[in-house]
Amino acid sequence: MKLPVSRRTAVACGVSVVMLLTGGSIAGAAPAPGSGSAALAAAPDIPVANVKAHLAQLQSIATANGGNRAHGRAGYKASLDYVKAKLDAAGFTTAIQQFTSSGRTGYNLVADWPGGDADHVVMAGSHLDSVTAGPGINDNGSGSAAVLETALAVSRAGYHPAKHLRFAWWGAEELGMVGSRYYVNNLSSANRARIGGYLNFDMIGSPNPGYFVYDDDPTIEKTFKDYFAGIGVPTEIETEGDGRSDHAPFKNAGVPVGGLFSGADYTKTAAQAAKWGGTAGRAFDRCYHSSCDTSANIDDTALNRNADAVAYALWALSS
Repeated sequence: MKLPVSRRTAVACGVSVVMLLTGGSIAGAAPAPGSGSAALAAAPDIPVANVKAHLAQLQSIATANGGNRAHGRAGYKASLDYVKAKLDAAGFTTAIQQFTSSGRTGYNLVADWPGGDADHVVMAGSHLDSVTAGPGINDNGSGSAAVLETALAVSRAGYHPAKHLRFAWWGAEELGMVGSRYYVNNLSSANRARIGGYLNFDMIGSPNPGYFVYDDDPTIEKTFKDYFAGIGVPTEIETEGDGRSDHAPFKNAGVPVGGLFSGADYTKTAAQAAKWGGTAGRAFDRCYHSSCDTSANIDDTALNRNADAVAYALWALSS
C-alpha cells in the first residue's frame, strides 16, 4: 500500500504501451450476491498454510534479489513469474501487460477463469510490488498470496460461476497505482462497463491487526460485513483514503469497488484493542514500508480470516 497523498513523495511516471493485454476484451456488469448463509456454505475454506507457503516463496524471492520485490527490479519479475506459473498450471488464461514507469519496465498479470457470462465480470486484485526498502510480505504479499490461493481454489473446486471471474496482480502500486491505472485506462468504455465489481486486497495480515472494510459499493461492502458477522468478528469502515490503493483507478472510472484492509502505520486505539485484541498505542503494522516487513511480520489469524473472506465474497458475488 502506497503512502497517502498528503505524505508521499510525488513520482513522475511516464507510461507507454509495450504489450496489449490479450484478456482485456472480457469485462462485466454489476453482479448480485447470493445469500450470506448460502455463499458461506458454498465458498471453500482457504488453507492459511497454503497462503503462507506463497508468502515464503515471495520472501525467498526478495532475499535472493537484493531484499525487495520493487517495481523494475528482478525481485518483482520473479514474483510475477511465480504467480503466473501457478495460474497457468491451474488452467487459467493469463496475460502480462507491460508498461514503463520511472524509466523502468513494469508488469501487470491478469488471469481469467474460463466460463461465466463475459458481460458480467467480477474481478479481484492486489498489488504485487514492494517498496525498495524491504520484501513487502504484508504490503502486499499478503493480499497477493490470498488472491492467488483463492484463484487456485476456484480451479480445485472446478467452480462454474454464473459471472466471469478475473484476477489481477498489479505492478508499481507503490509509485502511485501505476499498473492498475494503466490497465483501467487501456480498457475500452464498453469493457470497463462490463466489470460489475472490483475487489481490492492490500495488507490483510498485519501483525497488530484490525478488520477494515472499504466503504464504497453497498453490495460489496455488505457481502464482506456479512462474512465477518457470520464468524463473530466486528469490522470498521476503512478510512485511510480512496487514493491509497489499486481500487482508486477503478472507482474513478465508475466501476463498483470494495475490499479489505488490516491496517498500516496508524495507531491502534484502546477501543480497537478491546474489540480485536492486540496492542493499543502501537501501529497496526510497525514494519510498514520497512526492511522488517518479512515473513515474520504476519498475523496468521488475520491472514486466515481475510483469505476466507476473499473466497466468500467471490463466490457470493459471482453466483
